[in-house]
Amino acid sequence: MPPRKGDRAREPRRIADELRRVEPLRSKGHEALLALLRTADVAKHRFTDLFDREGVTFQQYNVLRILRDAGPQGLPTLEIGERMIERTPGVTRIVDRLVAKGWVGRERCTEDRRKVWCRITDRGRNLLARLDDPVAEADDDIFRGLDAAELERLVHYLDVLRARMG
Repeated sequence: MPPRKGDRAREPRRIADELRRVEPLRSKGHEALLALLRTADVAKHRFTDLFDREGVTFQQYNVLRILRDAGPQGLPTLEIGERMIERTPGVTRIVDRLVAKGWVGRERCTEDRRKVWCRITDRGRNLLARLDDPVAEADDDIFRGLDAAELERLVHYLDVLRARMG
């Protein structure tokens, strides 16, 4: 797919060149891993810049998105952690910050006092509504140079990698 007018399309650089490696990479697998990690970092920073303007972190956004998707019943804290893109042991601290900002509410389960249910508030939904279009635009921008078949293959290969890692 040719770049559109105004795109910042560039010729891709090999990851070893981008990282200014002097020594050769030890294997194609090592090269692929470095390329994957660097690409994820660049994409994450694109969203971090967007989220900073709204005073929300990438992980906080992820929790809010999970809770919006869960619907009015919400989710227990542990299940939020299982659904996060970046797994973190600090889900409770993230939820604490979201509660303090008024974006999430929580309550103890009456049947099991160890379980805490979290729900997105109207303020949290409003924040996500403001971010929906800019996030969709960033998604599209990141993958602008790939056609549908290439995206399908990319997703498939990433799914295979995660399944093999386990």
